[in-house]
Amino acid sequence: MLLPGDLRDEDWCREVVRQAVACFGKLDVLVLNQGVQFPQSSILDISREQLEDTFRTNLFPHFYITQEALPHLQPGSSIINTASVTAYAGHPHLVDYSATKGAIVSFTRSLSLQLVKQGIRVNAVAPGPIWTPLQVSSYSAEYITTLGVDTPMRRAGQPFELAPTYVYLASDDSGYVTGQVLHVNGGTMTET
Repeated sequence: MLLPGDLRDEDWCREVVRQAVACFGKLDVLVLNQGVQFPQSSILDISREQLEDTFRTNLFPHFYITQEALPHLQPGSSIINTASVTAYAGHPHLVDYSATKGAIVSFTRSLSLQLVKQGIRVNAVAPGPIWTPLQVSSYSAEYITTLGVDTPMRRAGQPFELAPTYVYLASDDSGYVTGQVLHVNGGTMTET
């Protein structure tokens, strides 16, 4: 089921959940994976509009969609948020983006503590450089040619290398995992 819309809009976030429940009759897994990034050389170049748009896109839907979905989730359900290696390592040109991803890590940990007694697991995935449209739409062609070369694996990852992490966190195989962030980042060491 494809539902085109703007996740910066709280009403649309809630409507997506309502339509999913109407179509499928229930929710078992909630994956939050949306984001924008607008590289800037200086924090002085980040306008109020950019800051608000980045937070409204990257963080706010986590709250709105989770609030709407929670009454439909049962023990054994899983919420999977998408953070980023930048939440741990930072990035000199993505100050606002990195801040949203750090907030998602804290959101994940706090929500996991809140929902553990209900039997709902909350985890996150923190990708490193992955070949996605976000990368190509954010950077120059020159920069893209070097995407991922600073990782120990010296390359960017492919989406198929990231997807099994979400499947694991959605499955019963991760039944003893909550409040965690799994890093798929080409070997970059981060503190968790």
